[in-house]
Amino acid sequence: MTPAGEDPADRQQQIVDVLVDAFSDLMAADADAFRTKFRKMAADPFAFYRGSACLFYADMATLEDPWCDERTSRVWIQGDLHAENFGTYMDGQGRIVFDVNDFDEAYLGHVSWDLRRFAASFALLAWRKALGDDVIDAVLRRYLESYLDQVHAFVAADDDRSFALRRENTEGAVHELVLETTEHTRIALLERMTVIEAHQRRFADRPRTRRLDDDERDRVLAAVERYRETLPPGKRRREVTYDVKDVVATGGFGIGSAGLPAYNVLIEGYDQALENDVVLSMKQGNVPAPSRVVTDPEIRRHFEHEGHRTAMSQRALQSYASAFLGHTEMDGVGYVVAELSPYELDLDWDDLTEPEEILPVVAQLGRATAKMHCVGDADSDHELVDFQTEDAITEMIGDRREEFIADLIDFAHSYAERTRADHRLFVNAFRSGQIPGVSSSGAHPVT
Repeated sequence: MTPAGEDPADRQQQIVDVLVDAFSDLMAADADAFRTKFRKMAADPFAFYRGSACLFYADMATLEDPWCDERTSRVWIQGDLHAENFGTYMDGQGRIVFDVNDFDEAYLGHVSWDLRRFAASFALLAWRKALGDDVIDAVLRRYLESYLDQVHAFVAADDDRSFALRRENTEGAVHELVLETTEHTRIALLERMTVIEAHQRRFADRPRTRRLDDDERDRVLAAVERYRETLPPGKRRREVTYDVKDVVATGGFGIGSAGLPAYNVLIEGYDQALENDVVLSMKQGNVPAPSRVVTDPEIRRHFEHEGHRTAMSQRALQSYASAFLGHTEMDGVGYVVAELSPYELDLDWDDLTEPEEILPVVAQLGRATAKMHCVGDADSDHELVDFQTEDAITEMIGDRREEFIADLIDFAHSYAERTRADHRLFVNAFRSGQIPGVSSSGAHPVT
């Protein structure tokens, strides 16, 4: 992927420029959060890759993509499909399912972008595990074959939205994760995050939360009221549900959420018993990385704000989204609102070290990816994709299946190599203070 004769200094400046363009407003609002984000990205090439989706799409904008046409260049994509963005959740039908589990970067774009981003991420992860190129080839082949097989199965299926990876049809580490998730409870989450005083539950005071003054609290409560109106008809179950008990400010502490204002909202659950209280996350929506290179104004006009876009994307890409998923607006900014669920666990790659353990896992990741792409089409509740995605993918690839697999595997190796070089350039730029607005030494340098 690295162009022959490219000047490393030019590439380093491009990395800095892309990061500043993507994050300058957030860096100005919370430089400390971005200093933490960049330190996490500096840890290794995979961490850098996770935090720099904007750079990936800047590169995709200049890459000739043979795997798109009029339809497959305009499908719902997850937008940041790396190997650690899979896990469990409880869907709107009460099932524990394994699926893609992060939609902050979701948008419409080339179907191959998700596949390329995952493939390169696995190549980086495998390098960290010292797996050979032949193993990477075999694993990515299994992922892509599983993806294509599931897409083909959806072509013949009457109802692709009913498909889900559950304990009945999973195996290996994925199956164990589903079983582990079933043991979690909402009451355990409440006991970890809250306390009971005078027969009422409230959030525990913690270092990473902040109490609100009256003005900010009133604005958050008004935003919660607006959120209630965004829930699909029939989702609210009882009159007492959603009554607010407590609110605290928190923040985005992950690599992808740095600088995004957020609140935790404790609400009445399905009845007035304290054990049924629900914790909502109300987080400012971010500008999705693919939208920086997808310039179709019709797509942009479809979304009221980034909170609306995030919630709508998740509903499109999940068969049955949570009843609590919605969006709101505060101070002219969009927020996505979702339950902080005890039933969301990430796939842990730490103990997956050998090919015989990894192969069945990636086969299931391929099926999950296919499901995500194929449910976000004419069968879902929106108007942006008015065709059957599985038909579009099948017709686009035609008899070029082997060419498709070989091309994406080759891309994974070349882009992983480029990312390892980019990581070094990024670290050097950060250490030497070349990223405007964020000093690597902090506000009070050590003397």
